[in-house]
Parts: sequence; structure tokens; C-alpha cells
Amino acid sequence: MNKEFEHSQFAHCESGTISTLLTSYGLKISEPMAFGITSCLSFVYLPFIKISNMPLIAYRQMPKNIINRISKVLNIKMEKRKYKDPIKANEELSKLINQNHLVGLQTSVFYLPYFPKDMRFHFNAHNLMVYKKEGNEYFISDPVFEDIVKCDEKELTKARFAKGIFAPKGFLYYPKQIPTNIDFEKIIKKAIKKNANSLLTPFPYAGVKGMRKLAKSIALLKLDNNERYIKNFLTHIVRMQEEIGTGGGGFRFLYAAFLQESKKYNLDENLLEEASTLFVKSGNTLREFALLCVESSRNLDKFNPEKISEKLIEASKYEEEASKLLKRV
Repeated sequence: MNKEFEHSQFAHCESGTISTLLTSYGLKISEPMAFGITSCLSFVYLPFIKISNMPLIAYRQMPKNIINRISKVLNIKMEKRKYKDPIKANEELSKLINQNHLVGLQTSVFYLPYFPKDMRFHFNAHNLMVYKKEGNEYFISDPVFEDIVKCDEKELTKARFAKGIFAPKGFLYYPKQIPTNIDFEKIIKKAIKKNANSLLTPFPYAGVKGMRKLAKSIALLKLDNNERYIKNFLTHIVRMQEEIGTGGGGFRFLYAAFLQESKKYNLDENLLEEASTLFVKSGNTLREFALLCVESSRNLDKFNPEKISEKLIEASKYEEEASKLLKRV
């Protein structure tokens, strides 16, 4: 790792962590490129899987997919460790830092004291990096914060060993060996086609079909003796979209930036430009969709299920058109 560590702020924790880790270990790679080549743009609506008694809704692939896929895609040897014993986990983390390793960690947002209280919730797949320790205090590069933050060992241990869905189990990771010759043109082409196919999947609860399935569920909502559920459901949709990672719209902007960056790798610039524009439109539309949900959850007199549903369908149309274009790359 380079001795002079520089913190950077990113849109999303996992792609930002991977970007900083690889760059620090010698392979300069942007956050959009890390996100794009791992084909992690997605949409899933699974009403039969519950989170806090509400349907699972996701706008990207499952947590850790970027970490796991980038090592395969770029043929990087990534050191990954999980622990049962927090004491051993802390000893090994301290040892790695003393050896000048920048280390990525999976944590729970809820137990990180530097997060504002109103932003702490039980999400166990938040990624950050540790690069120094003084006494019992770790120096942390958290990709979603503007500056370096600090965290006491006791608090960080709580965050690393939180229980529940996506329990971190002390997970840490860093690259051990990075190849010198990487064929980005070939990798990008394959990644783009893979992501296009995943958005166009025939599975009715994923991709553009999943977006339309959720839209249909919203359109069928009726206020009759159902006000509390509707408020909770709309709030849940917004939380899943805008508070988990960079949000539904944000992931679309990130992918659009990846397509723009991919132009320099001898690919069809006009096609990439058109698809990038469509994903930006989808991102903006998803944010309008979230705003409608917020307005309705606060004041059910403004609840218009058809209008909310149509906004999500609009976003799905942009993504369908973009994905069909990208299959031609």
C-alpha cells in the first residue's frame, strides 16, 4: 500500500471502499468502474421475503457482490477473513495496520458512533477502511463521509460483530496480489452485456419486470382501513431506495458514469452515450417516485396510487430501452 493515504468521499460505501483499496494498492480504478465491471446494477422486489415485516426491495445486487466479483473479474487475489472471536479479530486488525495495510471492514451502521443518531439503523453491510490506530482509537476512512473519522475499539467491535441479516462476523479484506496486465475492453464488454441481461430477466420479481410488479402492488393499494400499512409501506420503499447505500436513483447515476468512462475502451460511443442518458433519466424518475411516496406517507390526503405507480413504470421503460441497447455492445 502507498504510505501516503488520502481519504476520498464516494456515493456508495462498497464501491467506494473497493476503489480506494485497489488504488492504494497500485491499481487506479474509479468508483463507477468498480461498480460497472461487477455488473451490480439491479432491481428486486420480493414480497415473500420480509425485512421488518415489509417486502425486500433492492436497487443493486446483494451486499459483498462487488467485493467478491471484482476479485474474479480482474483476477485479483483478495485476502478475506471472518472471525468468531472478537479479541482475535482486533489483534489481527491491529497487526495488519501496523504492517501498513489498508484494510476494508464490514460493519453495522447502527453501532458506529460518528454517524448522526437519526441516520443509525440496523444495516449490517456498511463498508469502511481502517488505516491507523492510536491507543484504543482507530482512524477510519468511511467512503460516505467527507473527512477522516475516528472510532473507539469497543464501538468498532460492536459494529463488526452485530447480529442479524448480513451479520458481518468480523469480516475484513484487502488485496494481496493485483495483475499488471488487465484487458479492460474485454472485461467491460462482458460486464455490460451481463448487466443488461439481468435487468431484462424473465423472472417477474427482478429487473424491469420487478419494477412493474412493485408498481402494480402500489396501484392496488386502497385506503379502506389500511392507512397504517400504506404509510409504513411507502416509508419502507423510500428507506430501501434512498437510505441503503447510495439509493435507487444514485446507483443509476453511478452506472451512467461507468458507461461514460467506458467510451475510452474502443466501444461504440454513440450507443454508450444514449444508454447513459437513459439511466440518468431513470435515476431522476426514481427520485421523483421517492418524493411522491414521501408526500403520501406524510399526508394520505395526497395519496394517489396510480400516479406513484406510473412514475415507477416510467423508470422501468428507460431501463428496458437502455438494456436493449447495451445488449448490442
